[in-house]
Amino acid sequence: MTPLDRERLGEALALAESAFGVTEPNPRVGCVIASADGRVIGRGATQQAGGPHAEVMALRDAARQGHAVEGATVWVTLEPCAHHGRTPPCCDALVDARVARVVVAATDPFPKVAGAGIARLRAAGIAVDLADDDLARAAQDVNIGFFSRVLRRRPWVRLKAAASLDGVTALANGQSQWITGAAARTDGHAWRRRASAVLSGIGTVLADDPRLDVRLVPSMLQPLRVIVDSRLRLPATARLLEPPGRVLLATASADQTARAALVARGAEVVVLAGRDGQVDLPVLLGGLAERGVNELHVEAGATLNGALLAAGLVDELLLYMAPQLLGSGRPIARLAPLQRLADGLRLQITETARIGEDLRIRARLHDPAAWLADWRAVEAPK
Repeated sequence: MTPLDRERLGEALALAESAFGVTEPNPRVGCVIASADGRVIGRGATQQAGGPHAEVMALRDAARQGHAVEGATVWVTLEPCAHHGRTPPCCDALVDARVARVVVAATDPFPKVAGAGIARLRAAGIAVDLADDDLARAAQDVNIGFFSRVLRRRPWVRLKAAASLDGVTALANGQSQWITGAAARTDGHAWRRRASAVLSGIGTVLADDPRLDVRLVPSMLQPLRVIVDSRLRLPATARLLEPPGRVLLATASADQTARAALVARGAEVVVLAGRDGQVDLPVLLGGLAERGVNELHVEAGATLNGALLAAGLVDELLLYMAPQLLGSGRPIARLAPLQRLADGLRLQITETARIGEDLRIRARLHDPAAWLADWRAVEAPK
């Protein structure tokens, strides 16, 4: 890896990030092409599912500008695909274009690729270099949900909450709008846009009647809205049943009358009853992965948040902390009392940022390094 390789992969990563809210359920990928004399002649990012991938977009960009790509170097954030899905293999497009070298930030865990794209490029005489670990991790983080869905068969679960500095998300009487400011709310919608689905509980829906869609930032797609509603209490007049976007209700109820009324409003209802009479949350997450959900954005109340945390299903917290103290009120999560400090859930803070007057904190409960490292050691090409 040269400094120029790192610079160009940085450009490609920015292109991949521009595809948030566009590519689901496919990964977000960016690609940069430079001619043999070092001039950047093409850039591209993956389009909507069924549309062209980043490599093809970059090749088309170069062609549109009248540039020849023979002998060029290509920097791409994820291994070029090697299978024929909704689109032809990208590695074949690069071979046909007669490029000389491809630099890959991260190998693709999808079983039909998983090194096959790199192998096909090398078999065609194209030099392929892999990025160092730092860039590989950055590329994996852009697609952390995709890697999670493929390798763990469950989405990457990000729990978002807005609270005061003393951890209160709503007053005892339920009032919560608005604890944080407008900038934090807009930023929260950007994180909704990044997700394949938004999850909430029936308590939050009954209390706030939210829409749970993406409105405050532009988005080509709307995330699937998933509601945990064990007794099918969602009223058919709920705002989240209005377009745009789809709604999935997970329930433990066999009430056919309530189900029919909600289906008539366009909702899909699935029965996922656990032994406790509540929705089986691990089964729900596995089902969402099967539907192609990569990142699951949770905006729920203390009860569902606590259940997800207690079950070990939350990977990351996205907290917006307002500079005020509210005293007694509703917590971020309702957890069982502890007898020892050592038994508390340990988190690793990965980012802090000032958003308007508020503080955004990202903290991970599950470090993906272990399962990513295990996969890379077994599957990734050298």
